[in-house]
Amino acid sequence: MTEDKVIAVERDTFEKDGRTYFSYFIKGKVRGKDVRVLIVPPDKGGYTVLDIVFGEAMAAELVLRPYEIKDEASGKVITGNSYAVRSVDEDGIVYECPIKPYRQSDKALLQMLLR
Repeated sequence: MTEDKVIAVERDTFEKDGRTYFSYFIKGKVRGKDVRVLIVPPDKGGYTVLDIVFGEAMAAELVLRPYEIKDEASGKVITGNSYAVRSVDEDGIVYECPIKPYRQSDKALLQMLLR
């Protein structure tokens, strides 16, 4: 992902058992095919944090944090990304929540979108 490319995490409502909830996702195109990557917080309490980060908006910015871990036993270096969603309010206060792809297939699609 280039520095000037901003990827939006969006949300949409759905009904279940008479209650309204939000689902979180990233939309994009991979090889001309429209894809939708489902995103979730790292734990159930994270949905409250996501509600705070999004506020009244239906989209927020995806934040990518590259990491590198070295396995001391084998010397192998493992690299990857951790993700968060971020918004900034009118006073300049930053709100952020860690997120992760919902399924392995969502993780694979997200990697394809980031290339």
